[in-house]
Amino acid sequence: MSASLVRATVRAVNKRKILPTRAALTLTPSAVNKIRVLLQEKPEYIGLKVGVRTRGCNGLTYTLEYTKEKEKSDEEVLQDGVRVFIEKKAQLTLLGTEMDFVESKLSSEFVFNNPNIKGTCGCGESFSV
Repeated sequence: MSASLVRATVRAVNKRKILPTRAALTLTPSAVNKIRVLLQEKPEYIGLKVGVRTRGCNGLTYTLEYTKEKEKSDEEVLQDGVRVFIEKKAQLTLLGTEMDFVESKLSSEFVFNNPNIKGTCGCGESFSV
């Protein structure tokens, strides 16, 4: 008989409300449609990869790239037939974020509505968590 290194206890819990898990990233219908269009133009790619880089006046900025494969440490978000992969470094900063695509007369861009952000720069391109 081997010696036990770790001890575990099991308890039944009654009337406990199960809390819903926060999705790593949710996509608005506008973002889904734009990603679908982008990927139709580049059939060799399987999805978009979202990452963060140290840059800007407030610390971090988002990166978006086409990807041909899922890396081992990437988290995959599959929504309405489109695939978005989140780099390992970005996973905690994006938790619970909504990705939208917004078009105006002057610009069209993906917008990340992130509840984890503590501060942003004046131009809105960099953030801190």
